[in-house]
Amino acid sequence: MAPRLSLALLLLGSTALSAAELPVRGVTLSSAGLAQIERAGPVAAADAAITFRVPLDDVDDILRSLIVADPAGRVEGLRLPAQDLAAEAFRGLPVRPEDFENRATLLNALRGERIAVGGVEGRIAEAAETPTAIRVTLLTATGLRSVILTDLEELRFLDPELTARLARAVTAVAEARSADTRQVAVALRPGATAEREIALTYVAGAPLWKPSWRLTVPAFGVTGEAARLMGWAVVENRSGADWSGIRLSLVSGEAAAFRQRLYSPVILPRRELPIEGSGQVDVRPDTGGQPVPPPPPVSRPATMMMAPAGAVMRGAPAPVMAEAPPPVAEAVAEASLGRVAFALADPVTIRAGETANVPFLDIRLAAERVWWAQGLTGRSPLQAVRLRNETQHALPGGLATVYGSSGAEAGGFLGDAQILGMPAGETRLLAFARDQGVRYTVAQRSETTPIRVELRRAAVQVSLRSIHTVTFAIDSHGARGRFVADLPIRRGETPRFTPTAEGDFGLRVETVLEGPPVNLDWTWERPQTQQIALWDAALPDPLPPVWRDLNMERDVARLPGGGDRLEALREVLARLPADAPGRADLTALVAEFDTARQLMDSFRTAARAHAAAEATLARARRAIDDRTGAEKEGARAALNAASIAASQAGTAADNAWTAWRTAAQRVVTRSGS
Repeated sequence: MAPRLSLALLLLGSTALSAAELPVRGVTLSSAGLAQIERAGPVAAADAAITFRVPLDDVDDILRSLIVADPAGRVEGLRLPAQDLAAEAFRGLPVRPEDFENRATLLNALRGERIAVGGVEGRIAEAAETPTAIRVTLLTATGLRSVILTDLEELRFLDPELTARLARAVTAVAEARSADTRQVAVALRPGATAEREIALTYVAGAPLWKPSWRLTVPAFGVTGEAARLMGWAVVENRSGADWSGIRLSLVSGEAAAFRQRLYSPVILPRRELPIEGSGQVDVRPDTGGQPVPPPPPVSRPATMMMAPAGAVMRGAPAPVMAEAPPPVAEAVAEASLGRVAFALADPVTIRAGETANVPFLDIRLAAERVWWAQGLTGRSPLQAVRLRNETQHALPGGLATVYGSSGAEAGGFLGDAQILGMPAGETRLLAFARDQGVRYTVAQRSETTPIRVELRRAAVQVSLRSIHTVTFAIDSHGARGRFVADLPIRRGETPRFTPTAEGDFGLRVETVLEGPPVNLDWTWERPQTQQIALWDAALPDPLPPVWRDLNMERDVARLPGGGDRLEALREVLARLPADAPGRADLTALVAEFDTARQLMDSFRTAARAHAAAEATLARARRAIDDRTGAEKEGARAALNAASIAASQAGTAADNAWTAWRTAAQRVVTRSGS
């Protein structure tokens, strides 16, 4: 059988430093999806490095957060294999990872390198496998020589630098087989004389720890008993290392968490500048000098001598160096709020890749069982428990499994409830079932009532109170207890009750049911106004002096006393309370408006009679033109009678119009116009 790769690796040796693997001593899991991992352990004085293996995805986080505490020396830094192990380890070597499949391929890839086999030294010319060994052809000082290399013989490379680089390449091949992890080495500066304790801490991504709750609630209607709340946490160890007897802390908070690719090489693009040679030189030929006339005499200022570069002029002030800026004030660090850590009292052991469910909290809280109606659409209320967080810290949210504590419910599963994050001192309702033994229906009605009137110009302004009522008709079938209902927030309306709480759920109200059926009302109030016009505001004059140019079917209805305005005023008056402000003014206005309406009706009757008389007069005029002789005399008599009747009808309409204007004037005057 041909020699395997392991034999070739034994020939290369290793230059790795001795290192101590630090165990995990403590883990803090955060609700931000991070884990703070603490490793610590004794390190011998001779150790030059401490190592630990981590998942590849954690390397970026380690590079940004690692802290090392060495009480007896200094940390030189952190070392990692390249992210692309094979590419970096084999860069510049004549071999590739596939050349390590067997010794023949490896030696053929290293042709020309100097080696020693037994007592023979030379450069590799060729290597070939045989059934029992490998034949290596060497180029020696005296010529070519073949050497048989068996498993018991040693092949040495005579170039120590090549040997070291091949050793690193072999290590990279081994590392590449576990490409999802990396070994981190923290180099220590030598100088310690005794064993000491070294600790390091880093923050890396981790699965969220998931709280779940066990809640034991008192019986319905029982007072003075507390609920028992037990918190359990689902924890996953994805760190790549076993947690053996560690200190485990669970943190609930909203810390900012970022990630940055520090492990990945970043090559910034650069602008390439062209290579520039000397440009073309343009030369103009010299045409010779020309005579220059002397310049005119001018007055000259005093000459100032310039000092040579680097010299200081006598009498001039010496240059002054700018002072250094004052040091920046030191920053002040403060502990942040909104963070709660649950430190488990007992050590925890979780192997790498395992999931555990560990208890972290066991407390008793004030509790009360209630019925809870969420909104207005249900028919039976929810069973719920009201909890108050009486601890000094917030409780993280999670799923709660609810059990009974006494009577027929003792130890029995009652339902599941969702707990949202509960700050210290706050109260939460947790619903876990529906109570079909209690029924309720919801009815809603709205009513608008006038409460005040005020006479304005050409109108009556009515102030209204709109009342919206929600009625719960509840039948608890003899059961007693507290009933809690969440009512909607009605925008623009003011509740006429005091809610016990207000939030995303709306307005929360509650009452105690004593057993018999009951109707419960909750009302809201909205102010409104209504304008009732006494005449058409578009009219240029509500009291026209003449009526003959008016359109009886269109214009008369727009005047005071016309249209259905009186009916609207009577309706407001009928609904207005006896002690409402403005009622006396409205009563008088209605009476005057009623008089104006009656006179308007009388005028319209007279106007129609006048129109009929005018039509009769027009026919009589046409008839006299069509008659002769004795018939003409009869037509003339009829014309005279029609003329008298038309005149009388016109006079009656004028009188009715005048009477209406007098009554309408009182309406206009009372309305402030």
